[in-house]
Amino acid sequence: DKLYDKRKAAALEVEQIIYFRACLAALSNSVVQSMDAQFDPTFIIPLKREYTRFQDALISMLVEDYTRSPQANHRKGGLIGLAAATVGLGTNTEKHLMRIVPPVLDSFADQDSRVRYYACEALYNIAKQVGRDSFIMFFNDVFDALCKLSADADPNVQVAALPLLNAAYLLNQSEERTESRLSCVTAPMLGIESFIPLLHERLNVHNPYVRQFLVGWITVLDSVPDIDMLEFLPEFLDGLLNMLSDPNREIRQQADSALAEFLQEIKASPGVDYGRLSQILVARAGSMDEFTRLTAITWLHEFVDLGTDKLLPYVADVLGAILPCISHPEDRIREVSARTNGKLLELFDQEQHDDFDIGPIMQVVRREMGSGQEATRLKALRWIGSMLESSRSAVLKLQ
Repeated sequence: DKLYDKRKAAALEVEQIIYFRACLAALSNSVVQSMDAQFDPTFIIPLKREYTRFQDALISMLVEDYTRSPQANHRKGGLIGLAAATVGLGTNTEKHLMRIVPPVLDSFADQDSRVRYYACEALYNIAKQVGRDSFIMFFNDVFDALCKLSADADPNVQVAALPLLNAAYLLNQSEERTESRLSCVTAPMLGIESFIPLLHERLNVHNPYVRQFLVGWITVLDSVPDIDMLEFLPEFLDGLLNMLSDPNREIRQQADSALAEFLQEIKASPGVDYGRLSQILVARAGSMDEFTRLTAITWLHEFVDLGTDKLLPYVADVLGAILPCISHPEDRIREVSARTNGKLLELFDQEQHDDFDIGPIMQVVRREMGSGQEATRLKALRWIGSMLESSRSAVLKLQ
């Protein structure tokens, strides 16, 4: 019906009918179990079978005849009906979820904004009814759909989607994000391996609402004890760094906060992929945005300060990013770059071996010797002096 009140009343009736039949089936099962073993329950079995057929037929009708109808009001009614059916099914919902949830997710792309609105409302009620453990199988599909929905042109749809846009709600099935409930979530439950490529793809979007949505989900997933987001950091670090130059101040702050948290985790983690992370940071150290450049250099400084020999193969790349920044007009960039250069030189002097290939470093130093900035040329000369002290023959061979 075109009137909301009538659709709502019909949905309530659907819920009550399903619930009533579910009660009859449960009651018949209890009766059978309480009877003497000699009792023949064959007269009750058809009742249970009829109830199962009724469930299947009703859900099929709501999906095929309503949610996929060319009439918008039918689609709205179908969505309300599926949510009501989920409530009515109670504990029997899980086996029907694969038929209930997909058409609701498909409705997020409906051309009619009111249909999208009811899809948000329906998915919220379904998620609330079935609980996290059952609903989490749709995590990646829900993420993909909500990511698009977060940029919806209709503000009413955005408001309706707000509870679903919070990853913590979907993981906890609660408005409060509690450590005890997040601790029950595991990487296999979420299908994190297939989720990360979706996240990587979406990070290229510039829409501010999508960006806020993405940073929020990254932050929540990082708080799940069983999920090691550091393992996947190379897949989304560049996307977070890119957000530091966003015109929206709130997005910049959220991205900066997330990056700061990951940097603290790196300091406490022995298994970090410094190679891939350094390559991303080196590229961002040349950013035209000063905040992005400063953040990238700060990360490189922390990497070098850790003094790990894992960074030694990437000394030339890091040096190539640092030396030009030593002459940057921004004071903080110059200061951090100078400190990083000093630490990098110490690492090189301490960790290099006789078989270490200084060729790539010499290429960087020679290039920066031609810099128009005096401070950069002086630091490049210092590198040549240090290499002559430790590897004179190798340096002379490269001349």
